[in-house]
Amino acid sequence: MRGSEPAELLADLLRAARIAGADAADAVLLAGTALSVTRRLGRIEHLERAESRDLGLRVFVNRRAAIVASGRVEPAEFPGLAERAVAMARVVPEDPHAAIAEEVTPAADAWPLDLVDPEEPTAAALIERAAAAEEAALAVPGVTNSEGAEASWGRSEVALATSAGFVGTYSRTGHSLSATALAGSGTDMQRDYDSSTAVHLRDLEEAATLGRNAGQRAVARLKPRRAATARLPVVYEARVAGSLLGHLAAAINGGAVARGTSFLKDRLGTAVFAKGIRIHDDPRRRRGLRSRPFDAEGLPTAARTLVEDGRLESWLLDLASAHQLGLASTGHAVRGASGPPQPGPSNLFLAPGPVSPSALMAEVGEGLLVTELIGMGVNTLTGDYSRGAAGFMIRRGCIAESVAEITVAGNLVEMFATLTPADDLRFRRGTDAPTIRVDGMMLAGA
Repeated sequence: MRGSEPAELLADLLRAARIAGADAADAVLLAGTALSVTRRLGRIEHLERAESRDLGLRVFVNRRAAIVASGRVEPAEFPGLAERAVAMARVVPEDPHAAIAEEVTPAADAWPLDLVDPEEPTAAALIERAAAAEEAALAVPGVTNSEGAEASWGRSEVALATSAGFVGTYSRTGHSLSATALAGSGTDMQRDYDSSTAVHLRDLEEAATLGRNAGQRAVARLKPRRAATARLPVVYEARVAGSLLGHLAAAINGGAVARGTSFLKDRLGTAVFAKGIRIHDDPRRRRGLRSRPFDAEGLPTAARTLVEDGRLESWLLDLASAHQLGLASTGHAVRGASGPPQPGPSNLFLAPGPVSPSALMAEVGEGLLVTELIGMGVNTLTGDYSRGAAGFMIRRGCIAESVAEITVAGNLVEMFATLTPADDLRFRRGTDAPTIRVDGMMLAGA
């Protein structure tokens, strides 16, 4: 999006909504450019460049709201788009909680967040990056095949305007690289991967290192066993530990809390984790994968502590869920072009603990190191947790044999209360955690 064009387009669309009869409105314009390449066994299997522009308009008429979206951004079509949205709003049920922010704060400048890498890679550069990753994976002794390596780049641009007077824009770039290797042969084949994503290319994992990691991980998983059913400590590798934060984010989502469908709905201000546990959400982190200067309703963003010393301090709220709960929005609204805002985290992370992963495992006589999770068996109403897993047994504090086709189960209330973090936090995925140990989980195997 060039210059002031996005703001001018959205102003025209909001003007059309007013003329069509809307009491209030907001509009979002999302533009994106992406380039990706997939290489497998020395051949380019996929090379694609894509560009998109999506427009979303939300209108309010007598406490009724409706949304229309279009992949065409043509000012001549704005009156028709607005009339369609207003007509829809007049026939839907009232929503007493839907509204735009009436107190307008000027949009914060995005430049301190450093979200744009000015250099766009060529297709040749992406091919070279994918080749280096795949060849490094194939060079690992024991690796027998490859599912390929993918390198990609993208740039997205966001513009938001409301009839209350808010106007804001920001851009973001992203570089990604992944490689998947296979080891063994016949019925004894195992796969594993490694991946990296960064706003700036210089922060991306080096291709050869990433590919070598993928190959070594695949080889380490060969000849897995079925573990015996037992109740024991489970250590979540940092790569999968962030999934536990994802379950927390779902449980403290203001929409779920307002509906009464969260197992934490009555726990605000109480101890949910052990003392010393701190969990933060920071949409203002420099070069953060989910950093943003304002949320999807035009409210300013700010770093927020969600859990302090084990105590749950905050929900994730947008305007609607905040209104339902009698609270103020926490600036966590997210949205696309075709849907309403809803609460969602930004750069969510669990603060590291004082000990290394090896020290965390040293106390385990027998346990499980989880390196892969399968399925989504989590009940957000009760906190019951059951997921397929693979990884390695821990014996006398050391990593032992590979195991697969197992299930780890528990309840998130007890899991959160016994969670212990290691010191290896790295910001790599947007939702990040160090290695985590959870005591007293049920492992179901042979």
